[in-house]
Amino acid sequence: MGIYDRDYSQQNFQSRFRNAPQMRMTFPSLTPMVKRLLIINFVIFFVQTLGGDKFLTSWFSVAPFSLFYSLQIWRLIGYQFLHGGIIHIFLNMLGLFFLGPTLEQHWGSKRFLYFYLGCGAAGGLFYIFLVTVGFLPPGFLVGASGAILGMLAACAILFPHFVVFILFFPVPIRVAAVAGTLLYIFLIITKSLNAGGDAAHLGGMVAGAAYVFARPFRAKLKLKKQSRRWEQNLSKQKEVQFELDRILEKVHNHGMHSLTRKEKNILRRATQQQNTKNGRT
Repeated sequence: MGIYDRDYSQQNFQSRFRNAPQMRMTFPSLTPMVKRLLIINFVIFFVQTLGGDKFLTSWFSVAPFSLFYSLQIWRLIGYQFLHGGIIHIFLNMLGLFFLGPTLEQHWGSKRFLYFYLGCGAAGGLFYIFLVTVGFLPPGFLVGASGAILGMLAACAILFPHFVVFILFFPVPIRVAAVAGTLLYIFLIITKSLNAGGDAAHLGGMVAGAAYVFARPFRAKLKLKKQSRRWEQNLSKQKEVQFELDRILEKVHNHGMHSLTRKEKNILRRATQQQNTKNGRT
């Protein structure tokens, strides 16, 4: 898999999403989180090849053989770092290498990691769902493909100018994403030999696309919550100021001795806050 930026000869091309970084026809510079994920995946694969595969698969793969195994939540993360062979891990890590840095630069390391693991977990959950309803037989699910294809879907939306190389042929990333989605749906419906893996692929892609499309709605919801909080704080400040004005008027008309203990405490706190604001203690 390879990737490069096609800007349609527009020198100042901008992604439809603001602040999106642009890629050129060069290998991407590894970002911190992508580098860590690559190292962890290869180290765990090395442990698998040294004889730890049976133990790791039995404890960390998605294995919906029963409700007990399906509810072992750690498997939804663990299975993403296990792979079934050198070609399996090579293709997945190649996708992480080319797609991951752009998304990490765009979102930041922390958000990228949550996105990556979330897409992988969504793929595992979709497979568990299909097994639970009896559509697919249970088995051991391993691999980071759900997370990788979630990244592919996100890049197809955020950076439609990207072109990926599939079997050495350049394909627009949106064409690759749509074709992949249709292919995985077909393979799941026809219950191919790797239908469980295809379910994880499709689940990861849907999760990746949903995350990107939902971001404007999440931003709007966050702004709405902030506005509500500001209004509440402003209303509270007005109530405090009204009470303070009443107390000061009472002092002016009747003197400090006329204040109740509660009113004196309010006046003292207001004085302390004002001194703090003015830099006095």
